[in-house]
Formats: sequence, C-alpha cells, structure tokens
Amino acid sequence: MNRSGEPTAEELMARIAALQAENRQLAERIVKLEEELALARLHRFAPKSEKRIDRLFNEAEQVADEDDADSEECDVVVLPDTGLPATEGATGKKRGRRALPENLPRERVEYDLPEDQKACPCCRGRMHRMGETVTEQLHVEVKAKVLQNVRFKYACRHCDRTGVNTPIVTAPMPAQPLPGSIATASTLAFALVHKYVDGTPLYRLAQVFERAGVPVSRGALGHWVIGSSEKHLSRIYDALKLRLSAQPLIHGDETTVQVLKEKDREATSTSYMWAYRSREDSEEPIVLLEYQPGRGQIYPQAFLGDYRGIVMSDGYSAWRTLEGATHLGCMAHSRRRFVDALKARKKGGGPPEQALRFFEQLYRVERQARAEKPDRSETPDQCIRRFRQQHSIPVLNALKEWLDKIAPKVLPDSKLGDAISYTLNQWEYLTRYAEDGRMPIDNNLLERDIRIFATGRKSWLFSDTVDGAKASAVIYSLMLTCRASRVEPLAWLRYVLTELPQRADDANITDLLPFNFPKTATAA
Repeated sequence: MNRSGEPTAEELMARIAALQAENRQLAERIVKLEEELALARLHRFAPKSEKRIDRLFNEAEQVADEDDADSEECDVVVLPDTGLPATEGATGKKRGRRALPENLPRERVEYDLPEDQKACPCCRGRMHRMGETVTEQLHVEVKAKVLQNVRFKYACRHCDRTGVNTPIVTAPMPAQPLPGSIATASTLAFALVHKYVDGTPLYRLAQVFERAGVPVSRGALGHWVIGSSEKHLSRIYDALKLRLSAQPLIHGDETTVQVLKEKDREATSTSYMWAYRSREDSEEPIVLLEYQPGRGQIYPQAFLGDYRGIVMSDGYSAWRTLEGATHLGCMAHSRRRFVDALKARKKGGGPPEQALRFFEQLYRVERQARAEKPDRSETPDQCIRRFRQQHSIPVLNALKEWLDKIAPKVLPDSKLGDAISYTLNQWEYLTRYAEDGRMPIDNNLLERDIRIFATGRKSWLFSDTVDGAKASAVIYSLMLTCRASRVEPLAWLRYVLTELPQRADDANITDLLPFNFPKTATAA
C-alpha cells in the first residue's frame, strides 16, 4: 500500500505524460522562434533576393550532414521526365558604355589648333587639315522660364467718343489646368513625374525648385498634385476603370499606406492601396490603385462589382469572395514560403530545397512554353496550354504526392509546416493555370508594379490627408499604366494636362488614354 499523501503510480505516469507533452510543445516553440529569429536577421542584414543556385543532391552526404533525429528528412525526390527540352545557359549582358540615343539633338563644338601650332614640327612647313576626331558627351541643362501670357485688348473709338459705354474685347486664352495657379501643364507634369515616378517627396521637390531660383512652397506643390488629380486626371482614371472591368483577366493585390489625418482614426492606423492590373500581353495595359481605409472584402467587391472573368491573387480570403470570378492562386507565394523555410534552417538542403526543385522545373516550363511556336491550327494560348499539359501536369502531380507524404512528419508551426500547409490548402487555385493558356502562373507582374509604389513610400513615408492619398492612387495608376504601355510619362502628362482642360466633361477622351499615346523605345 502507498503511504498517505504519496502519489500513486498512475498519477506519476500521468504527470510524466503531461511533462513530456509540455516539453514537446516547448521544443516546437523553440524551433519556431529560432526560425523567426533567423529570418529576422536575414531580413535585416542579408540580400532579399529569392534567387538561388541549384545544388545537386547526394543522398549519402545528406544523411551524414543532417541530424539523425531530424524527423523532416525523407528520400531525395526525382522529378518526372516529361521530355522537356534542355535550355542553354543565359548569356550575360554586354558590358561597356552604350551609345547615346540617335534621337537626341547634336550640337557641334569644334576645337582647333592655334595658328602658331599648325606648322610641321619636323620641317616647319604649313600643315593641312586631314580629318577630325569626334567624341560624344551627354549634356543636360535644367532651366526654368516665365511665360508671359499677353492678351491684347480692343475697344471702339467711335463708341468711346459718342457712346455712353465703350465695349472692350480681350483676346481669350486657352483653358489652363489650374486656373489662377502659376503652374503650366509642363510644370505640373514635371512635379508629378518627380514625385510618382522618381519617388521624390514634396519637401525635397520644393528644394529642387529653390535651387533653380523658383521658390515654391510644399503646400503649393500639394495643391498642384490634388488639383491635377481631382480636376483632370481622375477622368482618365475613371475611363481606365471601365475598360479594366471588360478585361478577361485581372491581377489583384494590396499593400499598406499610412494617412495621418483621417476622420475617426488614429494617425498610426494602417490603410491600404488595393491594386488591379490587366494581363501581361493585353492590348490595353491598365494598372489601377485604389485607396481604402481597410482590408475588408467589401473593397474588391465594390471595385470589381459583378466581374465574371479570371482573378489572379494571393491566398488572402477577401479576393475569394468575388463569387462570379474564376480564381487563380499565386505560385510565387507558395514558393516564397519554401524559400523562407530554407533560409530558416541551420543547415541547408532538406525538404525545402527539394520543394524548390519542383518550382524551378515549373518555371522552366513556363519560360519555354512562351517561347514555343504554335502549330498552324493553334492560337498562342492553346500552344501554352498544350505545353503545360505535357510538362507541368506531371511535375504538379509529383509535387502533390510528395507534399502529402511529408506533411504528417513536419511540425505544423515550423516554416516548412507553414509552406506545406499553404500549398496544400491553395492547391486547387495554384494548379488551375495549367488548364488555360491565358492564365499566368503567378502574380509577379502586379507585384513588380506595386514595388514602385512601395519604393516611393520609403521616401515620402505617409500621406497627410485622405484627399492626398486618393490623389496619389490616381496619379500612381496613370504613371504605372504609362510604364505598362511603354509610354514616356512626362510627355504624356504634358499633352494630357494641356488637352483635357479644353474638353467638356462629357467629351470622348479615348485618344488620351496612355495605351493610345505614341510608344517610346526607352520607356521602362
């Protein structure tokens, strides 16, 4: 019999089991925290590129390098052989200085020898000019000037002598973008491109004007931005929005923005720029940003309405609430999670490395599919679908089988567990692209556009008011649409801000849309 007050064997076993369970939970938490710490250090100190060098696996080395207790390890996976043609190694860009563009005006500056140096140093005879050596330099001047708008006035001498009133007629001026402002359309375009293409905050832009000898306050610049957007550029934005809703495929994403002065909200509150884009090869490239105070599902629903096309987005559930659309998942988001899992490991290799080999093969298929020449009876989209069915589907099936196999062996709260869980949960959306050649494999196209906004945000940090945030959304949209349309934004803005004030509110402005403006070979 047990002494009074001493625990029984069953109680001791229960305590041991509870302690073991608690120990497992703590061990899993330690693994999770170590991974997060490793990623935080990499995020702060290491390059953020997701590019990697492919490493061939050697099973014997892998077993020797990894801890025997590592439950995540599994046999090395062999990718299915689909007969995908081999690709040649990428050749690097040519080094050296590029020639200056031929379309730039040339000004000839001549240098000649002084007369006393034109005698031959050998025989002192008179030398003749046998040719010339021409080198070219880039010369840039930034000049400001004042336009004096002189309006002639006319009066009648007869009425002046005999009449009670003398009519005076003044020559009219074309309507100005901002009546009463000192800024011309060219000046407004200059300021908008500096802020929304080059990422220059308004206070630094005011310093640029100051150095040019033109004192312009930050408040005046803000008036130029908001006025240009509300009075004119929003008309272009609204026209683009109507055309985007008719596109067969729309990319969607969102990113954060901070607004200091917003009704009933703290200055530190997080707001959002919702982004929408047409497909990469659209004949009418369109990129639109919309400011909203939150990240709820009502915002894409209100923007896209009853859209019935294809929507490419990440796994955020708000996008999936668009009931009439066909939804695609972003393969790059899935791949990115495995990249994080690989970075968080103390040792390289393992399941994250093997998963990335599947993704490399899928993206290799995509590159070759777009270079494939269609058969006579095929459209380019049908050709891409055929290529994917032959080469992508076997890789996707092998990836799914491998994920199902290792999922039970991985800690759910680890980075690898998160990557596997995300991929399996989104599998229906991630793999749908293989069924239609129009569908992209990922959302990288729109993410590259958003990166321009995010880079500018590092400079200007926040919007002061909601009106400023909405104006920024409009102007960023037009600048990104110019970029997608290969249109020089400064030239386009000059033309549009000169032309729009002359047109009635209900006038047709189709010819002013960026993709209808002359293209430039140098537009990025």
